[in-house]
Formats: sequence, structure tokens, C-alpha cells
Amino acid sequence: MLQDLEARTIAKVTARLVPFLVVCYFVAYLDRVNVGFAALTMNADLGLSQTAFGFGAGIFFIAYFIFEVPSNLLLERLGARTWIARIMLSWGLLSGLMACLPWISRVSGLGNEYSFYLLRVLLGIAEAGFFPGIIFYLTLWFPAEYRARIVGYFMAAIPLSTVIGAPVSGILLYLHGGFGLAGWQWLFLIEAIPAVVLAVVVFVYLTDRPEDAGWLARDEQDWLTRKLLVERRQRDSVRTYSVSEVLFDRRVIALSLIYFGAVATNYGLSFFLPQIVKAFGLNTFLTTVVSAAPYLVGVIGMVWWGRRSDQQAERTYHAAIPLFIASAGLVLAVLFADPTLKMIAFCIAGFGIFACLPVFWTLPTAFLSGAAAAAGIAVINSIGNLAGFAGPFAMGWLRDHTGSYTAGLLLLAGLGIIAMGIVLVIGHDPALERAPAAPSE
Repeated sequence: MLQDLEARTIAKVTARLVPFLVVCYFVAYLDRVNVGFAALTMNADLGLSQTAFGFGAGIFFIAYFIFEVPSNLLLERLGARTWIARIMLSWGLLSGLMACLPWISRVSGLGNEYSFYLLRVLLGIAEAGFFPGIIFYLTLWFPAEYRARIVGYFMAAIPLSTVIGAPVSGILLYLHGGFGLAGWQWLFLIEAIPAVVLAVVVFVYLTDRPEDAGWLARDEQDWLTRKLLVERRQRDSVRTYSVSEVLFDRRVIALSLIYFGAVATNYGLSFFLPQIVKAFGLNTFLTTVVSAAPYLVGVIGMVWWGRRSDQQAERTYHAAIPLFIASAGLVLAVLFADPTLKMIAFCIAGFGIFACLPVFWTLPTAFLSGAAAAAGIAVINSIGNLAGFAGPFAMGWLRDHTGSYTAGLLLLAGLGIIAMGIVLVIGHDPALERAPAAPSE
């Protein structure tokens, strides 16, 4: 039966690709944000102010922005396994170099602050294209009705990287003295190793497209290839986009602004939450453990909400409601002085921050395909991730100039509300995801 073939094919593709991609993104995201945990001791060692740290943490995304679209177009042309392996190898090596900041500072004469900026820029260049590349890659393997839950499984690596990585990072910060390295240097070195190893595994393990999948039975290959082809024809029958059109399309720009607000709430909080929690009077290890709580809630929200969106075949409100919850949680965190209530508020925010993400990524993939999808996803991700620069920099600057995180958290909440408003205005055409069933012949 056709339903049995569909269930068998999707189950096999999910089991083959999703757990492995989750591990890859887990490592990628941890290497991107572990600077927030390193800051608990690194800032004092290097003499970095909150403004300098926020600028350095965020400047990663300026380089990421510039190289995102070219990287994704190269992935579409060269194939996922080759390009993703290159990305993982280069970012792993550069992430490990963060441990050498004092030595680089002395040799280059740039000083600690500018050496920090330089390495964060290089890390942004190296990692550009990884996330949008995977989102594009998933469109080559999963039909639209499965996409929110699959993206949710994949993106669960974001909060998981903090749930698991936070206490691990906390332990590594205590590794003082070995070979004359501080704990934060060991953190960067040890957490860079998996990326280098996985680069080799990616090149061997990943398959670029269903028609190349020798691990699928012939009838499974044929069904999946036809199903995805029919979906693509459905999208193209509404409108076919060229790469140049995508770059300036109004809907793509609107989606970029939505993602900007979502990313701002995420990174603005991620880079500074350990320092907010540390002010509760906790030691370094307990700080990392408590900081993981909103991300544990985020894992649950991301997986459950993505499945709910697929089951109800609804996208607009499933993207807008979490953005409101994220903003409300951040406002409550400002209002509560009690550490327990403040953390509950951050957990509410964590649900909203992460629950919106898998649903959001069904919006561009519903009307873009082929090279246009690769370019469009990259444009949205690159513009949205500029908030990864703006959010942390604004948080650090406002903290230095006001003496508290209140103004910064309220700014993040406001950006989340603006993103929610844009979602409600542009809406979503569900007909784009209701492609006819693939023919049996």
C-alpha cells in the first residue's frame, strides 16, 4: 500500500539523517555560543568590558551575513556532504584557536580585545552556510507535511547544546593550570575537537539526494523522488523565482525581519544569561547548570510545537504565538527580582524563543525551491542573524551604561513583538503545502 511505502520511507530517511544532523548542529551551536560560558572567567583574564565582549560575541554574525548566500549557493552546486564537511573542519580549527588568544595577541600586537574580534570574524566566515545549508538539505529529503517536525528535531540541537553543554562547559572552566592554560582555554580546545572529527564523518556518511541513496529500496527512492518533484511543480506553478529575484523579494525580506526578531531574543539572552545567573550569587558550575533550565524547556517546546503545527497544518499562529510568549517571558524576567521567579520567567521565554523556530522555517520552504530556495534561505538566515550581532552588542552596551540588564531585555522583548506583528501581517498560504499525492507510476 502507498501509505505503508510512505511511512517506511520517511521513517528510514529520518533515522538515517536526523540524529546525525542533530549531532552536527549540536557541535556547531556549542562552538558558536560557548564564548558565553568562557566569559565567566575569560573576560577578567583578558580585560574585556561588557561592551567589548558583546561586540566580539556579535561580530561573528557580520562575517556570517556576508558569506552566507555564496556559501549556500556553493552547497547547492557542490553537494551537501562536500561543503558541510569543509565548513565543519574550518570552524573546528578556528574554534580551537580561541584558546590561543593571549599568544595571538602578543604575536600580532593587536591586543586582547582586537584579537578576540578577529577570531570571532574568522569563525563567522568559516561557519557561514552551515545552518541554511542544512535547512535547504532537509527540503531535498522531506515533503512539506513533515517539515516542521523534522526541522524541530534538527533545531532541538540549539537548546540541547546548552542543556548538555552548559554543565560540561562549567566543569571545563575548572581545568586550570594544565600546560599553563586557563579553564576557558581548555573549554575552547576540547569543545573544538568533535567538529574536526565530524568533518570526516560527514564526507563519508551523508548522501546528497534521494536518487543517490543506495540505503533506500528502489520503490522508496522512486516514491520520495516523485513526491518531492510533484511538490516542486506545485510551487513553481504559482511562481518560479530566480536567484536574483529572491534577493529582493518583499516576502523574503519580511521573513528576514521576522527572523531578526526571533534571533535577537535568542542570542541576546544566550550570551548574557550565564552572567545574569552568576549575579544570583552562585558558583561557576551551578551558574552553568541553572542557565540550562530555559533551554531544557526550549527542547520540549521546539519538538512538541513543530509536531503540533504539522498535525494541524497551520503555520501563521504557530509562528506568532511563541514570539509573543518569548517577549512576555523577557518582560516578566525584568519585573521579578526574586531569582526563582526570574528563572521561571526565563523558562517561559525559552519556550517561546525555540518553539517558533521550526515553524518559521516552513514559511520560506513553502514557496521556494532549487537554487532559489538555497539563496532565499541563506538571505533570510543571514539578515536574521545580524541580530546575533545587534542583540549581544546592545545588551552589553546597555549593561555598561545603565548598570543593569533591564533595558537590554526590554529591547529584546520589543523586537520579538515586532516579529510577531510581521508574521500576522504577511500570513501564509497553506495551499502551497497541499501538493497532490505523488503518482504511483
